[in-house]
Parts: sequence; structure tokens; C-alpha cells
Amino acid sequence: MKYVVVGSSHAGFEVIQTVLKDDKEAEIHLFEKGDKPSFLSCGIQSYLEDVSPSLDSLHYANEASYEKQGVNVHTESEVVDLDSDNKTVTVDHNGEQYTESYDKLFLSPGGVPNVPPVEGLDEYNNIFFMRGRDWAGKIKDRLSEAKKVVVVGGGYIGIEAAEAFTKAGADTKIIDVTDRILPTYLDEEFTSILEDNAKEHGLDFVGGEMVKKVEGENGDVTKIVTDKNEYEADTVLFAIGVKPSTEWLADKVELNDLGMIKIDRKQQTSVEDIYAGGDATLIPYAPVEEERYIALATNSRRQGVVAAKNMTGSEMEMPRVSGTSGLRLFDYNFGQTGLHETEAPVYDGNLGATYVEELVRPKFMQDETKVHMKVVYDKDSHRILGGQIMSKEDLVESINTISVAISAGWTLEQLAMADFFFQPDFDRPWNYLNVLAQEALGETHGSDQMLF
Repeated sequence: MKYVVVGSSHAGFEVIQTVLKDDKEAEIHLFEKGDKPSFLSCGIQSYLEDVSPSLDSLHYANEASYEKQGVNVHTESEVVDLDSDNKTVTVDHNGEQYTESYDKLFLSPGGVPNVPPVEGLDEYNNIFFMRGRDWAGKIKDRLSEAKKVVVVGGGYIGIEAAEAFTKAGADTKIIDVTDRILPTYLDEEFTSILEDNAKEHGLDFVGGEMVKKVEGENGDVTKIVTDKNEYEADTVLFAIGVKPSTEWLADKVELNDLGMIKIDRKQQTSVEDIYAGGDATLIPYAPVEEERYIALATNSRRQGVVAAKNMTGSEMEMPRVSGTSGLRLFDYNFGQTGLHETEAPVYDGNLGATYVEELVRPKFMQDETKVHMKVVYDKDSHRILGGQIMSKEDLVESINTISVAISAGWTLEQLAMADFFFQPDFDRPWNYLNVLAQEALGETHGSDQMLF
């Protein structure tokens, strides 16, 4: 069987590894638009902060390791057309085009950064987008020279870039059209703490403003102009999301209104023997039965396994996920999963949420570390639908418990009495997740505080 894989990041990599296990006679051809395969954009911050030693370390694999597995790797090779009737793709390699046949095709075209309609955007130097290996190298080169930095966009990518520039000594601001950072990830109780902590470290946030124009002198950017103010800047970085790289597929497979490739739970597109995954597809969502755009490596890896299993003759469906993710910003570690309280207006039901601050350990441990947490649930059924957790201690993995609870259909009552270990070095007799659910139910099950 001949397999053609378009795109070599998380989903494409996983397809290849699974096909190699399940089809020992497989002939695999991997097509990568860039000059190096399987780059991990999720590791860019670690590279900017000198945790990862080089860009070359931020790859699942390289040409040599793929070829050692028997994979035919085609770098600097962009797939530009698809003929599903004849089961071929057209490839552009340095301006020369040729066709490649396939028996099974996997599409993981990914996305490109959104480019806003900002006047002067193409006129000046030191304007960046945080996406991919090439941009990562350019940003790293600029890191030590930047003095006044404006990051446009307050999502995960934006705050990662802003933190790196701040730690490098630059006067850094985040500007976003929304009124707070991370609005699609965390509710306000959490983001207000993060913003205050970021300010203590020298990172400012400007909310409720839209960038309209960049100005410069002698070819270099010097200023950002919003609909309300002006800000000096010798470096500007845009991190306002991505759009799918699917224009070439418009008449080949079925796309939705946003250009996402439509797939079923087996990762198959509208065309037989063509599968897809990654950032150009939607994901089945666990808290409510719908499909959502959730661009996470975890989802892409799972999609890759599901697609490969079905391509090689097995049957598997993509499980519903809750969009579970986590990050660090300066002193705080945080994670989130499922629905947020802000989604109450669009939830088909009676959505409730409870926010709690608790000590992580018993008071006799003389440790005042707090955990901030929230559980989101259906007020009528008490079914758990989402959660958020944040602490100066790394408790982020606890969000996985909430994610599993969502998938399992757990109620608050079940989490309130769930079995967690206790040892005073780590937690309390009632684990903080027990306490969170108990508070949501309006009851407690005893105290672990001393009575004297």
C-alpha cells in the first residue's frame, strides 16, 4: 500500500509512526513545504529562553531518521493540487512540478498566521509573526536587541512571546482587542491575578484597543497606532491566530465556511481514501456534542493514530476531547479544560460555576501556597463540564482529572467524594479537587484544620 502524507507536524508524524507499525509493507511518502520536517512550534518559547539548545532540537524527526525508517522524505516540496479521480497529488519542488500517486492520502496542511489589515505592515523591519521554524530563528536573533516591544494578541502564543522578551530585558506590552489576556482559556478571576503578576515582572497589558497602523523611520518600525492610543516600539510581534492552509483544496474535498476540512470521526474527508487532521480540522467536543476548533498537539497526535488505523484497515473513531491545555506565565502555572463560565449565554441548559481558593497543604506544614480553581457544571444534573486551576506550585496536571471526569460524565457528587491520596508533604485529607466539588454543592465533609 502506498501512503502519501502532506504535512509533517504532529498529525503527520503520528500517521507515519502508526502506519509503520501496522503495515510492514507500507510505502510512505512525506511531503513537507519547509526545508526541515516535523518542527514543533510549541517549543519556540523554550528556544527563545535558552532552555532548548537549538532549533534543530525542536523536531520530532529529521530527514535522516525518517529515511532510516524507510520513509521517503520530500522537503521544500509543496503539494499544490489534488486529483482524487486518478489518485494523484501535484507537487511543486523549487518551481518544478510533478505528480505523485497514492493509495491512501493524509492531509495535514496546518495553518498560516492571520495577517491583520494594519496600515504599513509590509513597510518596516522588525515586524514578526510567531509561527514556524523560520520565524523562531528571526525572533531569537532580535531578542537581545529589542528595547521596546509590542506583542499584538493576548492568547497562548502572544503571552509566551511577551514573557520571553520581558525576561530578555525589553520594555514589553501586550495589546489585545479584548479587555483581558487569555479570554478563551481562563475566566476573569484567574486572568486578573496573571495580569497583576505579569506587571510586577515588567510586562504590561493594554486591553480593548485595536491596532490600526504601524509607523517607522529609515525602514524600521518605531510606533504602533491603535484606535485609541500610540505606543513606541522598535519590535512588533503579531500573534492573533492562524487560518487553515486549504485554499488549494477548495474544489477537491468538502470545506466548511472557515476553510476547515470536513472530516468524520474516522478522520476521513468527503472523498474516499483521503483523510485529514491537525490545525485545518475541527475536533469532536466532549462537554457538549459539537465540533470545535481546538489547535493542540495532543489532539493532532490522536487524530494521526485514528487516521492511520483506518487507513491500514482497522477501525477506530476519534474520541471526544475537552480542549485540555496548560501553560506557565512568570510565577503562575495554570490549566483549563472544557466549558468556561463565560459560555453560559450560549449553553443549552443551566450553566453554573464555582470559584475556590484553598491552601494546598495543612496549616501545620507552614506552607501558605494557594491553589485557585473553578469547576463549571450543569446546575440541574450536576454534570461536570469544565474546570480551571492555577497556582504558584505546579499543580497543572490536576486539570487532567477534570478532563477525565468530563469524558466519563461525572457529577459534582462523584468528584466531591473521589478517592485521592493524602500525605501532608503534598496535599490535605480532602484533596483540593474534593473541596472544589464540595463547595459547588454547598457542603463540606469536615475540616482538616486543628480545633485548638
